[in-house]
Amino acid sequence: MNLINKKVTHKRFGLGSIVKQNDSSIEINFASENKKFVFPDVFEKHLTLHDKNVADLLDKIIQEKEMERKEAERKKEEERVIQRKNEALRLEHEKLMKNHKLHPESQLVFWCDKDEQHSSFSEWMVFLGEVKSGNNKGKPNKPSRLYRNSAVLLTSVDSSLPEKNRRILGVYMVNENFIGKLCEDGYIPAHSKYKIQLTEQESNQMQFWKYYLNDKSPHQITWKSGKYRYFDNLWMAQILLDIVSLKSDPKERELAQQFFKYFCKMNKILAQELPKPNGALMRS
Repeated sequence: MNLINKKVTHKRFGLGSIVKQNDSSIEINFASENKKFVFPDVFEKHLTLHDKNVADLLDKIIQEKEMERKEAERKKEEERVIQRKNEALRLEHEKLMKNHKLHPESQLVFWCDKDEQHSSFSEWMVFLGEVKSGNNKGKPNKPSRLYRNSAVLLTSVDSSLPEKNRRILGVYMVNENFIGKLCEDGYIPAHSKYKIQLTEQESNQMQFWKYYLNDKSPHQITWKSGKYRYFDNLWMAQILLDIVSLKSDPKERELAQQFFKYFCKMNKILAQELPKPNGALMRS
């Protein structure tokens, strides 16, 4: 919009004519002197254009700029809210990390359906499903006992076989920054390094019930219900140690050894004092 030579009236300086203009300022010649003003802000309260048609167009420009300003301010406020939330989460995260006490059963075993056997390894995460009843019905299950010392064991059993044939498909440490109490979506992502998928031959040698038992019914081999359950830190260490012995490829074996050492360190387990597996299969 060209405003050069347009007549104006200023509340203080009186009649004048616009002599210079750019995107951010205008210069007006009054009777005694030239003065610069911020454009288009000066037209909001202090300056009136004589040409009504041009004044109407200018009003539209001012309104658009005001809308842009409000939108920019709204976005800034949204960013400030997000920053405050992120800071609160960071402080909560640090507090939980600092005050965390190891639970003796902070490992998780997951029952992979046929479809999940592929997705669990391609995406390296599992979904714990939804709460079936109560006030939280329909909400994702929260793995509140899991922490960065936790591992997730992936298992499966053929529908035509008894439960005692459940085999181990693979295992991963949870993501380095994962805290189950803060998990809202029910997904448990894997560690960036410590994750192992077994071959079918290796999996057939890793029977889950060799390590696991139900304390209340140590001789029974039944899963009953549910997609997952927590289990003993020592049992997971036993599984990881046996996976090391399964691996013949030097690189895979090295990773398995590193995984085992890392797990023992995170769970304060002395590898040399680790007991032999004594699950339900060993007692039947």
